[in-house]
Amino acid sequence: NSIWVSTDHDEIEKVAKQFGAQVHRRSPEVSQDSSTSLEAIREFLNHHHEVDIVGNIQATSPCLHPSDLIKVADLIQKEGFDSVFSVVRRHQFRWSEVKKGENKMTEPQNLNPAKRYRRQDWPGELYENGSFYFAKRHLIEKGYLQGGKMAYYEMRAEHSVDIDIDIDWPIAEQRVLSFGYFGKDPLKEVKLLVCSIDGCLTNGRIYVTEDQKEMVSYDYRDIVGIDLLKKRGIQVRLISERDCSKTLSAIQLGCTAKVSATNKLQVLEEWQKDMGLSWKEVAYLGNEESDVECLKKAGMSGVPADACAVAQKAAGYICKSSGGCGAVREFAEHIFLLLEKVNSARKQ
Repeated sequence: NSIWVSTDHDEIEKVAKQFGAQVHRRSPEVSQDSSTSLEAIREFLNHHHEVDIVGNIQATSPCLHPSDLIKVADLIQKEGFDSVFSVVRRHQFRWSEVKKGENKMTEPQNLNPAKRYRRQDWPGELYENGSFYFAKRHLIEKGYLQGGKMAYYEMRAEHSVDIDIDIDWPIAEQRVLSFGYFGKDPLKEVKLLVCSIDGCLTNGRIYVTEDQKEMVSYDYRDIVGIDLLKKRGIQVRLISERDCSKTLSAIQLGCTAKVSATNKLQVLEEWQKDMGLSWKEVAYLGNEESDVECLKKAGMSGVPADACAVAQKAAGYICKSSGGCGAVREFAEHIFLLLEKVNSARKQ
């Protein structure tokens, strides 16, 4: 019935409200490093007596799908369970731990080594994956997230992603690209990439010689990225607020470009309409405040690592590479990964 973000952080509150969530400001007592989710939820309930059921959705599980949450809500509201939590099936053989200095052998925990079977022939075991915990109010008030009439909800392995430590992050990124939820509207094939020249294709620096000639630098990897996009049938167009015609002539990319563009969104809308494309078929790579509206409109949007803060907030993908240092190539590879998802969905 309502979606809340529990936080004590001003910036998180601002972003949560931008995306339509309501915000519960946590007290310092439940905002410590050692504070638990249960403590924060109990404090929330003390301020919201109208809430009967809480679905605690963990931000560290980015592949969670709405369909899972709907089914879990039905288990509580229609089938009478007091608590439901997420699990995933694992096929891992467990052995007892032998601590250093102990004079004993390890023992099998869930297998017989004498009759060892292939893991893929074994039904496996269910493990909590931490994606969500749903519980009725009376349980939480007693200090439980699990209890009463309990049920587990088994999630698909590809949707079971849990970020605990730094090395989990790149794995989660790839899982999200392949299995993440991208809204109610299906992804479409990208037909057009529009790239801001200064700060994306170049690093934004302008070198001036003694005879007042301007020079810029670019990364050859980005040129390769543009060529790969073209080979995939994706048209690449360039845009800039300043007149950089000589720069484009020197690079010889063979792309349609609009320079001295005082209104980038207007140019983008004209291109989109002329090509008969939906916004879902347009990708945009920008880095400045002047790119924000374009980033919001495009179906796929990205910024280099050194883009300004407002552009980063508006983008769907933040490159690890900086402008003029491989960001275009990286964003091209991001597009290819998402297109693989589109093709996979069509085959299914």
